[in-house]
Amino acid sequence: MKLNPERIKRIGRGLAILLFVFVVGGIGGVYFDQRVLPMIRTNRFLSHFEFLQRASENVTVINKTEQVTIKEDDSINEVASQASNAVVNIISISSQKDSFSRTAKEIDQNGTGVIVTSDGMIATYRSAIIEQNATYEVLLYDGSHYDAKLLGVDEFTNLAYLKIDAPNLTAISFADSSSAIVGKKVVAIGNGLGQYRNRYAAGLLSNIDKTFNLGGKTVSSSEKLEGVFESDFNGSSDYVGGPIIGYSGDMLGIIGKITINNVDQYFEIPSNAVQQSMQVALGGKFDSRPVLGAYYIPVTKEYALVHGLNMQNGAMIYAPSGQQGLAILSGSAAQIAGLQINDIVTKVNDQEVNLDNPLSDLLSQHAKGETVTLTISRAGKEMALPVKL
Repeated sequence: MKLNPERIKRIGRGLAILLFVFVVGGIGGVYFDQRVLPMIRTNRFLSHFEFLQRASENVTVINKTEQVTIKEDDSINEVASQASNAVVNIISISSQKDSFSRTAKEIDQNGTGVIVTSDGMIATYRSAIIEQNATYEVLLYDGSHYDAKLLGVDEFTNLAYLKIDAPNLTAISFADSSSAIVGKKVVAIGNGLGQYRNRYAAGLLSNIDKTFNLGGKTVSSSEKLEGVFESDFNGSSDYVGGPIIGYSGDMLGIIGKITINNVDQYFEIPSNAVQQSMQVALGGKFDSRPVLGAYYIPVTKEYALVHGLNMQNGAMIYAPSGQQGLAILSGSAAQIAGLQINDIVTKVNDQEVNLDNPLSDLLSQHAKGETVTLTISRAGKEMALPVKL
């Protein structure tokens, strides 16, 4: 029997529809079995329906767990590589007279620095270079080297700034040091071995010491930065002038060193303080830092409790000997304004003096020659003193 063309078309369409139903139904069944039934079994509401429970009785829910291994040495290398090209080697060369023979001799010193602007400004800690009567050579990561000029030293932060004539350099990126968290892992980079070769150390940001002052004394100086980071690196002298890097790859601070009572103490100048110091250097305003001329002790809760103070913030004008002349420098702005030993400075203008806003930091926000009002507590009485810095 011969089939007519119309019937053949109908049969073909039927087979196509049947195939489509099988394919779609199969895919739907697999999806329902793998996705919907496990959800029904674990859903508190749907599992109450008996016919759905029966449908999911034979379903086994499998939680797949994958283990990802991260090699910490690789991650440290990756973190450091982002900042390594901004780290430089600084060679200081000076001709000085021997104190005994009176003959001139050449001395040199190697130290670490950090490129902070793409046009060649370099920041370092002052002890990483020879400051007086010296010439400077800077070695870069690509093997090139440049003569450098010392722009100056910021007395507030002890940061020294040099300049090389080189364009399009890799500058370090800055982290926000105000958001730093104790216990976070950090990496130190040093380069002071007489050739360009970075060295690295991994450690922890172990402390934020809000009362540490760069004055190098047992009391704080109104002209020195107060508040530093501390890390647990070994051999920190090899890293002075270099950066500490957070795991984001950004610089959290620059490593420094001072000697107190014949003991070397290492710390990091927070990146926010570095950036503020940079603005002074960029403007060539190293001599514009204000001078109050006073020594003090930051008032903490502990200090207030031990000494019976009725306040827990401020800066107490102080000298270990108890002598006015050692707490207030002769002829200074503090002496002219009438500041006295044991006065507690509680405000600079309208800004409160506390551990987050130490006296020296609040003063540093003003320029030499400006007049500020210090609110002080003297023998329990509050008074205001205008001071021309």
